[in-house]
Order: sequence, then C-alpha cells, then structure tokens
Amino acid sequence: MTDGRGLCAACAHAHIVTSARGSAFVMCGLSRTDERFAKYPRLPVLACVGFEASRPPREAQGHQR
Repeated sequence: MTDGRGLCAACAHAHIVTSARGSAFVMCGLSRTDERFAKYPRLPVLACVGFEASRPPREAQGHQR
C-alpha cells in the first residue's frame, strides 16, 4: 500500500478532517462508539480489527430494459 494512511485509506470508517490551517487528519468513525479505537490513529495503520473495506461509489444507472 503506497498511501501514508495504510489501511485507513481504504476503510469505510475513516473520515478526513481538515483544520483551519489546512492540515488534514484521519478520524476513525468507530471511535465514537468503541473505546478500543483512537479518534485520530497514528498513521500508517497496518492492522485493525475494525477495518471494513469502503465500497466505491455506485455510478448512476439509467433505465434498463
């Protein structure tokens, strides 16, 4: 994985938070309900029990016959 975020780059629970100064941080959505997860994990995350692959956005589909 070439991304500096490790698993977080492909995790459905990861959210990018940008500060007023323009710095970007990865926030773990699981931290809201489960204390095992750090709100802002130290990167790169190489192993995580909460990892769930994010799904690519679905393309708009027109009417099919």
